[in-house]
Amino acid sequence: MNLLKISWANLRDKPLSSFLSGLLMTLGISIISLLLLLNKQLTEQFNRNIKGVDMVIGAKGSPLQLILSSIYQIDSPTGNIPLEEAERLAQNPMVKTAIPLAMGDNFRSFRIVGTDKQYVDHYGAKVGEGRLFAKDLEVTIGARVAEAAGLKIGDSFAGAHGLDEEGEAHKEAQYKVVGVFSPAGSVIDQLILTNVSSVWAIHEHHEAGETASAGASAAKEEHHDEEEHEGEEHSDEAPAQQVAQAKPQPPAGGRRMPMLAVPGPPPADEHEEDEEHHDEAREITSMLIKFRNPMGMMLARNINMNTKMQAAVPAIEVDRLFSLLGVGIDTLRGLAVAIMLIAGISVFVSLYNSLKDRKYEMALMLSMGGTRTQLFGMLLLEGLVLALLGFVLGLALSRLGLLIFSARYASDYHYNLNDLSLLPEEWALLGVAVLIGVLAAALPALGIYRMNISRTLAEE
Repeated sequence: MNLLKISWANLRDKPLSSFLSGLLMTLGISIISLLLLLNKQLTEQFNRNIKGVDMVIGAKGSPLQLILSSIYQIDSPTGNIPLEEAERLAQNPMVKTAIPLAMGDNFRSFRIVGTDKQYVDHYGAKVGEGRLFAKDLEVTIGARVAEAAGLKIGDSFAGAHGLDEEGEAHKEAQYKVVGVFSPAGSVIDQLILTNVSSVWAIHEHHEAGETASAGASAAKEEHHDEEEHEGEEHSDEAPAQQVAQAKPQPPAGGRRMPMLAVPGPPPADEHEEDEEHHDEAREITSMLIKFRNPMGMMLARNINMNTKMQAAVPAIEVDRLFSLLGVGIDTLRGLAVAIMLIAGISVFVSLYNSLKDRKYEMALMLSMGGTRTQLFGMLLLEGLVLALLGFVLGLALSRLGLLIFSARYASDYHYNLNDLSLLPEEWALLGVAVLIGVLAAALPALGIYRMNISRTLAEE
């Protein structure tokens, strides 16, 4: 007597109840499995990119936003900070490394980040093709950028203003690709790196172009008004006036990053003073700090209280983020456990009713030589098969959910979460599923040992 074949035939004989029990088991396992996969891969991504960064310096605002934008590149920067003030902090004896970051543009939603070689070394990135950027407007791109945007060495492109790919393009100056990083599994994979002065240069061109355009428009309008009110009397003076007003004016405040509002052109008598402080007004978006020893963390309080900058500690902010997310994750995990328990109850009810309906069949099998142990094992197999089917389908469904989530996540933030390997925790999940299936089947199956064969055959 092949118990497995008989058990399978019994399950097929009750398709609706078997389907319901298997579906509940599948849903419970798939939710728990998906949460395990997301938790593992998100934790790895966060820990990998945060490694070696003790503190982030940026503009005042949300510390979590500063961490997300400067380390993970998944949020808008809080603003800009004066380069001079950041460099003064970097000279503190307790600071081991200080990596400047200048952001504000993108290419097809991939961020263009101005930095230096320290940033590349910090993440252990290697240039797979070409070389590292060295001059202004040279860029080295991440592996994912090269794959998704189709860029290769020698290509030129114009960055778009802001972090949205629909931003205004800087057509007046283009970047040139001189290298491509090998896949590093870090944030560099989805970045376009250049030096900080390239970012300044791009926005100087942009602001000068806007100022010249605004000046020309104003001159044209004023000239038009004068012609209407004064007629041909001043016709010889108008061209000279228009040319004078159309002359490009220097940007106010020197080299400003795009995150800050740029005021209008300065008055004529302040122009020379602005030129003298041109270098002092340079700005960057943030700076990644690594201390020589833990005592460096004492600087954070001083920075937050006595400067225009903000100091955020990545470890604290990431823990806070995961604690906030943890409430939702724990709720979903509890829901999944409840679904699995309901699946076990469904298996129990299904087999209990089955045993009542098949009493005559069971008694007949016992009279023909079958043992009670064999029939007990047959019912256990039905619960075990449902549990194993639920586990296999649950794993498949969780991988499908992960791929869908990864596609959406990659589209918005350019991170990949596509590791489909089996986790050690999922073996424990298999044990729980088997235990629920066997217990749910064992309770009604015990009725086999209380069955009176002759009375059952006589009643039927």
